[in-house]
Amino acid sequence: MIDLHTHTFFSDGVLLPSELIQRARKMGYRAIGIADHADISNIEFVVKNLTKVCRDMGKAYKDIICLPGVELTHIPPVLVSGLVKKARSLGAKIVVFHGETVTEPVEPGSNRAAIDAKVDILAHPGNITDEDAALAAKNNVYLEITARNGHNITNKHVAQAALKAGAKLVFDTDGHAPSDLADAKKRESVLAEAGLNKGQILQVIRNSETLLISKGFKI
Repeated sequence: MIDLHTHTFFSDGVLLPSELIQRARKMGYRAIGIADHADISNIEFVVKNLTKVCRDMGKAYKDIICLPGVELTHIPPVLVSGLVKKARSLGAKIVVFHGETVTEPVEPGSNRAAIDAKVDILAHPGNITDEDAALAAKNNVYLEITARNGHNITNKHVAQAALKAGAKLVFDTDGHAPSDLADAKKRESVLAEAGLNKGQILQVIRNSETLLISKGFKI
C-alpha cells in the first residue's frame, strides 16, 4: 500500500505520528504520507514537526517510507499559490489540497486555484469540472479517489472526469483513525465502487508509485 493522505493529532486525527507510521507499517504499507490540515496559522508547526518525525522513523525503520506533508484546508483561492510555495519551502514532500468536497462549504474556485498552484494531490475534488480536470492533466496534479466517508460520495464523478481528461488518479484513505487505514482489498473495493475496471485500478496503483518516485524515493 501507498497512501499519501493521512492525518495525526497535529490536526484532526487521533494518533501520534509515530503510532500512525507504526500501524501502517504493521499493515504492510510501503509508504505513507502524513498531510495534516494547515493554513497560515499552523503550517510551520505541522511541516517542521512531521519532517522531524519522518526523519527519525526513517532511520529506525527501513521497510516503510514516510513523507512529511500538509493538506492546505479552506484556504481562500487568492492565497493558495503563496501557501503552496511556503509549504514546499518548509520541506513538505507532499502537498495535498482540500478540494471542493460536497460535504463542506469549500469556497468555489478552490479546485482551480490548487491546480493552478500545481499541488501534488487535489483531495476529494467533489464535482470537479471537465475544464479543471483537463488542467489537472496538463499540470500533473493527481486527483484523489478517497476512502473517506462523505467525501467519497463523488468518487464516480471524479473518476469519470479524470478518465475523460486524461488526468491521473490516486487512491488515498484520508485516514484519521487506525480503522481508516486500508489494505489492498479495501483499496480495490473503493476503486471498483468508483466505476474503475481492473486495468484502470492497476493504473491508479501505479500512479501512486510514480508520484512517490517523482519525489525522489525508491520503492
